[in-house]
Amino acid sequence: MFLRNALRAATALTLVTAATAQADTITIATVNNGDMIRMQGLTEEFTKATGHEVEWVTLEENVLRQRVTTDITTKGGQFDIMTIGMYETPIWAKNGWLVALDDLGEDYDVDDLLPAMRDGLSYDGTLYAAPFYGESSMIMYRTDLMEKAGLDMPEAPTWEFIRDAAVAMTDKENEVYGICLRGKAGWGENMAFLTAMSNSFGARWFDENWTAQFDSAAWKDTLTFYLDMMDRAGPPGASNNGFNENLSLFQQGKCGMWIDATVAASFVTNPNDSSVADKVGFALAPDTGKGKRGNWLWAWALGIPAGTDNEAAAKEFISWATSKAYIELVASKEGWANVPPGARTSLYENENYKDIPFAQMTLKSINSADPLNPSVDPVPYQGVQFVAIPEFAGIATEVGQEFSAALAGQQSADEALEKAQALTVDAMEAAGY
Repeated sequence: MFLRNALRAATALTLVTAATAQADTITIATVNNGDMIRMQGLTEEFTKATGHEVEWVTLEENVLRQRVTTDITTKGGQFDIMTIGMYETPIWAKNGWLVALDDLGEDYDVDDLLPAMRDGLSYDGTLYAAPFYGESSMIMYRTDLMEKAGLDMPEAPTWEFIRDAAVAMTDKENEVYGICLRGKAGWGENMAFLTAMSNSFGARWFDENWTAQFDSAAWKDTLTFYLDMMDRAGPPGASNNGFNENLSLFQQGKCGMWIDATVAASFVTNPNDSSVADKVGFALAPDTGKGKRGNWLWAWALGIPAGTDNEAAAKEFISWATSKAYIELVASKEGWANVPPGARTSLYENENYKDIPFAQMTLKSINSADPLNPSVDPVPYQGVQFVAIPEFAGIATEVGQEFSAALAGQQSADEALEKAQALTVDAMEAAGY
């Protein structure tokens, strides 16, 4: 099986890169997540097949967003490939800042990309970034601690159940905390989680007239519930914790539950990294009975900034790294549980992947997110955990700082919401909404 998969991957690489005219060096900016680190370790396979060398700039999530945004808006030219997502791609494509990816080769099979991923990374029907992996968010929980608490996790729990279970599983004397959630400030950190959570409470960023809604009862319910639950059952210093920090806590056995990216499932169940690998269950993100679950929709994807001198080589790399052949390559070296998930339909039809414990829950979570109708009430924007307008990143970063300060005990929920409302109103008025 290993040999067959490896040969298939190598053959596909050869076909993709057969017409390479010269060897180039490309520079790629990416995030310091596990799947990207694994991709860097496999890059020599790409270099062997094409002759192209790859230089990596690997950054923490918030820093990556700042660096690539600054570079593309100023036409800095530092990178040939940028790791971006569903928020940036359509906006940057509309501005003419990205190269269209409509010619990745006959074997690429763009129609195999999950519709949610392909649509979210396209503009005017054309793909402008290719998904390295796709994700929603879900609950990862300790089955042993849930049993010890005398509880059974429903497949589709409510927030009330999650809060009560978190409290029941907490044992602060032994550094076991019932719930680990993002608290680090950032539009893609705590605000990704809180925006998705707020949808399930009936909150929204703006009403249909683009009026900010942080003074609504639904946002107060969201933030006060979050702060109370984290105070009672969260780890100390939670205002500094993002994806990687919470991943580490969970792998060390210090979290009863963690609600975060579905892509984390392979890391928390990997016995080489996780002390609780054989004690992890999965469930859909919670709701409040209003018809929306608190899960998001995202893809970390590879895009090419317009004006690069290495466009052809960059396309070859993207075609390789986001292909079916790459999935086979990772499977042959790391096992099927560790392939990049959530991007291709064929992965979820693959007999080798169907029985992976978290595979179907990941797909259910992705398919349940609705970026066109993210909240209970109508909204004038698209996006589940973000608002697809250029001003959002700046506004949400500031709002995230206020909410993180509330989690740190530096201000109340009411104070944080009042400041969030004021700064959002000011920013939207300045932008002409």
